[in-house]
Amino acid sequence: MRLDRMLGITMELLTRQRVTAAGLASRFEVSIRTIYRDIELINQAGIPVVSYTGADGGFELMNGFFLTKQHFSVEDLSVIYHLLEGMDGAMGGRAASFMHKLSGLQPELLNGKHNKLIFDMSTSPSEKAVIWPLIDALNGHRVVSFSYTSASGTRTARRVEPMALYWESRAWYLEGYCLMRKARRFFRVSRLSALELTDEQFQPRDASTLPAEEENAGLHVHLRFDAQVSQRVKEQFKDSYTGHEGYVDVHTVFYSTEYAVSVVLSYGSRVTIMSPAELKREVLETISQIQEMYR
Repeated sequence: MRLDRMLGITMELLTRQRVTAAGLASRFEVSIRTIYRDIELINQAGIPVVSYTGADGGFELMNGFFLTKQHFSVEDLSVIYHLLEGMDGAMGGRAASFMHKLSGLQPELLNGKHNKLIFDMSTSPSEKAVIWPLIDALNGHRVVSFSYTSASGTRTARRVEPMALYWESRAWYLEGYCLMRKARRFFRVSRLSALELTDEQFQPRDASTLPAEEENAGLHVHLRFDAQVSQRVKEQFKDSYTGHEGYVDVHTVFYSTEYAVSVVLSYGSRVTIMSPAELKREVLETISQIQEMYR
C-alpha cells in the first residue's frame, strides 16, 4: 500500500467520528476491498480501528485512543506534520487544529529539521539498515547498487535510480528505474543485500513515461466453505463472500500461490477449491510433501 494513502486514512480516522469503506474508497480512488486491507494494516500497526456494521456502519478509532510519544517517533510525527502543512490549503484550513496538537506532542516539529520517515512499528532492525540509506539516496538522487534475490531464488546485481518507498502487505518495497532492465521495477526490501550508495547522481525521471514490468494479474479463485466456518470466512473475506444455505462461496484474488495454499490448508476439510485447477494441484502437492515428511 502506498504510504500516503495509509497516512490519509489514518488522518480521516483521527479527524472524523466515523468513516465508511465506500467513502474512503471514493476519496482515495481505490476499491472497497483495498480499503479493508488498509484498515487491517493500520490495526496491525498499533492504531486500534473498530468496525461497525449496518446502515450506520463504518470505521472509528477505539474510544479513548490518543496519540502519545510512545506511538510515534519525532521523525514519524514530522512527516505527518509536514504533509498536513502542505495539504492545509486544499483542506480549507481543517488541518491546522491537528497540526497544533502534533506540535504540542513534539515541539521539535516546529524547527523543521526532521523530515525522514521510518515506521518503527512496521520495520525490522535488518530492514532499517537498508531503508535509511535508501532514504538518503532518494533525497540526494543518488544511484544505488545491490544484489537482489527474486521470489524464485535467482540472484542478480542491480543498479537502480530510487523513486519511492512503499509499505504494502506487511513489507517494504523500493520503486526505481533499473539501469540493467531499462524499466521501472519494484524490489522487496527484505530481498536486497550488499546495498551501496554510489556517488553517481541522476535527474528524476517522469514515472508516467517509463516502461514498467508486467503487473501480476493474480490468481482468481472460487472457494466453497462449510457453514460451520462461515463467521471466520466473513471476517477474512469481508466483501468477497456470498452466503447460501449450508455453505459460503468466496470469489477473490490471491497474488501469491503460496499464500493461497496456506489459506486453503488452514481451513482443512471445511473448504473445497472450485477453481482454478492449478490451485487444486498445488494444494495436493503440498499435502503430499507434508505426508512424506512425517512418514
